[in-house]
Amino acid sequence: MILKSLSLTDFKNIESAQLEFSPKINCFLGDNGMGKSNLLDALYYISLCRSFTGAADTMLVRQGTQFATIRGAFERKGLDEDVSVAIRPGQRKVIRRSGKPYKRLAEHLGVFPVVLLSPADLDISAGEPAERRRFIDQIIAQRDCRYYDSLMRYNSALEQRNKMLRDESDDIALYEILEMQLAASAEYICNSRNKNLAELQAIFEPYFNAISNCGEIAKIAYESAPYNSGELASHLAQTRYRDKILHYTSAGPHRDDIAFTINGMPVKRTASQGQTKTFTTALRFAQYELLRKSLGIRPLLLLDDIYDKLDAGRVERIIKLVSTSDTFGQIFITDTNRRHLDETVASIPSGGNYNIWSVDRGIFAPILK
Repeated sequence: MILKSLSLTDFKNIESAQLEFSPKINCFLGDNGMGKSNLLDALYYISLCRSFTGAADTMLVRQGTQFATIRGAFERKGLDEDVSVAIRPGQRKVIRRSGKPYKRLAEHLGVFPVVLLSPADLDISAGEPAERRRFIDQIIAQRDCRYYDSLMRYNSALEQRNKMLRDESDDIALYEILEMQLAASAEYICNSRNKNLAELQAIFEPYFNAISNCGEIAKIAYESAPYNSGELASHLAQTRYRDKILHYTSAGPHRDDIAFTINGMPVKRTASQGQTKTFTTALRFAQYELLRKSLGIRPLLLLDDIYDKLDAGRVERIIKLVSTSDTFGQIFITDTNRRHLDETVASIPSGGNYNIWSVDRGIFAPILK
């Protein structure tokens, strides 16, 4: 899959931009706050229907304007397709594929896949369990529409049960209905996470070893109770009184975690910044390969400030991986350091295709090769 061109209007700090991309490497150079990451966010949004920062849609429209638009022209499986997004504060977002709006935004997930590596990814390893659950949920949702539906049903039932707990409701019949709904969805969620994390681990290890090059052993493990429908429903019924005191549901996939370790020690507590960045980089590359194999197309690979917190040796190995490997397709890289981008471009095999832009206050200017 290739994104041939992108048009933006009033998206974040970008008033207007029309860009035509290289099918291989596209680099964006500029100081922090100039709009490099905002461009990547537009690419992320057009693929996953939301901002990678977690910002509400109202925050994505340039200040003083009424709406924002994103338009992308893709080549996907040999066919030309276009995707357009209209974002209006207070209104439902509209995403069209080849001019036709989706009835459900979930139908768009996995059609134009994307993988993003950004400085915020350190939260996956060092942050709260919710960050790690979000990481695996996003991967599975792009591969499996049933998983996304199960997750939505689970979250809806969870929200209702938590409200009843906060209100100290005594409606036993409604509790039982919601707990059966939670249990039914939980079984599929848990099994899918286990399966996908096992697949991810097998791909992740070689990437970690290639980047770190120091013989460390890195592992991923799902920390979860075995949620079959009958056991979880029974457990929730037994803990209902305690949950009323807590005002929240204390068991279920929304409480699970993923253990990340290097040499048997938790990354969150013992890893250096360089080790943590290496771990999350390998995770994202493994995510990319997992999606590529399951979807049959190469996702867009977005690398936001990838060289931060890495030593020269690891940077060199990452550059070699992304620029020469046949695994990766179209790549978008941002950085404040011209030398890093020059090294990336220099590593492309003879005749390689690339574009470089300078970015200044939302304005993109091509840099002559």
